[in-house]
Amino acid sequence: MKRCLYGLLACLPLLCSAQLSINVTDAGGQPVADAVIYADALSGKPPKGKLNATIDQIDKEFVPLVTVVQTGTAIRFPNKDNIRHNIYSFSPAKVFDLKLYSGTPAAPIVFDKAGQVVLGCNIHDWMVAYLLVVDTPWFDKSDAKGMASLVGLPAGDYLLRVWHPYQSTEAPAQKIKVGSGAESRFVFRLKLAPPSTGTHAK
Repeated sequence: MKRCLYGLLACLPLLCSAQLSINVTDAGGQPVADAVIYADALSGKPPKGKLNATIDQIDKEFVPLVTVVQTGTAIRFPNKDNIRHNIYSFSPAKVFDLKLYSGTPAAPIVFDKAGQVVLGCNIHDWMVAYLLVVDTPWFDKSDAKGMASLVGLPAGDYLLRVWHPYQSTEAPAQKIKVGSGAESRFVFRLKLAPPSTGTHAK
């Protein structure tokens, strides 16, 4: 089993595995949930994965807080509250505005450009969610224990990347080579600066 630590320790450049296990922590070693880990192939055209997703509105909050999708994915935004919402984004990767509505809009929004998208509601300003659109089908999101995994990667060279909406600095990509063999493990340490939280009436 190979092990790799990002940050203070150097990464091993060669992986003999098609399965990557990733642990994401903050600078103090505590697990970080909702970190996106993805692998960009350095050659060839990546295959298309699942190209549909859902971001709900429940109790005047977006669920989930963080979503990752491949470019070309159509996302639906069902409103499960008994009041109307006005969902929008001004992010360069996708500008859209779903005017006041209840239920589920008839047409999903297609996210056809890679990048970060911040979602908001014009009516309830505390509502916020984060979407990362990537060009690869090989991605995952860390759980409450900070764990994520990438499986089924074909042999080849990749850039392994990590992203979190609260990161204060961008973690550099790590070049890896995937072959065949035992599981390979990585630990990413992120510097986070969570946004300030205020008291909002719901």
